[in-house]
Amino acid sequence: MGKSKVLVVGGTGYMGRRIVKASLAQGHPTYVLQRPEIGLDIDKLQMLLAFKKQGAHLVEGSFSDFQSLVDAVKLVDVVICTMSGVHFRSHNILLQLKLVKAIKEAGNIKRFFPSEFGLDPARMGHALEPGRVTFDEKMVVRKAIQDAKIPFTYVCGASFAGYFAGNLSQMGTLLPPREKVLIYGDGNSKVTIVDEDDIATYTIKTIDDPRTLNKTLYFRPPENVLTQKQLVDMWENLIGKKLEHITISQQDFLASMKGMDYAGQVGVGHFYHIFYEGALTNFEIGKEGEEASKLYPEVKYIRMNEYLKIYA
Repeated sequence: MGKSKVLVVGGTGYMGRRIVKASLAQGHPTYVLQRPEIGLDIDKLQMLLAFKKQGAHLVEGSFSDFQSLVDAVKLVDVVICTMSGVHFRSHNILLQLKLVKAIKEAGNIKRFFPSEFGLDPARMGHALEPGRVTFDEKMVVRKAIQDAKIPFTYVCGASFAGYFAGNLSQMGTLLPPREKVLIYGDGNSKVTIVDEDDIATYTIKTIDDPRTLNKTLYFRPPENVLTQKQLVDMWENLIGKKLEHITISQQDFLASMKGMDYAGQVGVGHFYHIFYEGALTNFEIGKEGEEASKLYPEVKYIRMNEYLKIYA
């Protein structure tokens, strides 16, 4: 058996481009959906052409042309969707329902990976408004997948290093503070932080792995399950300086939502669940899931003390 052929939908996006790179690196025949909606976005086009140079196949298809999606899906064995689900970029979760319909129609897909990669929506039934929309919509997509009896793997359970490590998990910036740092509550909730390239590597490894069929892949690489205080401590050691720690209580943090725009309110809700509830790590992984670093110990995942060095 050769390696499964992979179609990446959303291949020019933040996670998508990493999934394409990892798929090519691991030797999968890799197809990327090229949508006419790209218009005059030269950066996206040049990224697609760069993928083509690296050996990827570009496939034309549009969410407004159902048959084009079916035709694209029929070319491959596995579909990975990485369309954005964050409100400060674009929010397209429910667009995947058209893709689910196309996969069902095509009838040949042996694994579908919907756009997930964050908190496990199945555990977020209690989530705060307005941020819960992300989880509710992901669950709508999951229900459609399961109703259509499409084989799946859900990849979730990590915060992206680019958004949570480099800035010491401060909201509204991507750069680390050098004077004072906001600490959420006691700063001791355990949070999984994983480099986005490593998430992509682990994701591609599951494609032909029967252990992950119809399961959720979680991320708990032991050295990257950290508290915010541990992360801040790494940064302070790197720069040789103690920052001023400002603690923000649960009540004050939630009150900060008032007056924020919609995307800001969504962000506060998600940060609340991660840092005050410990929602990435406050459960045991049961029979419904597998943990990436245990399945694939050969992956040399980047540790956060290494990751932070580039910011110093």
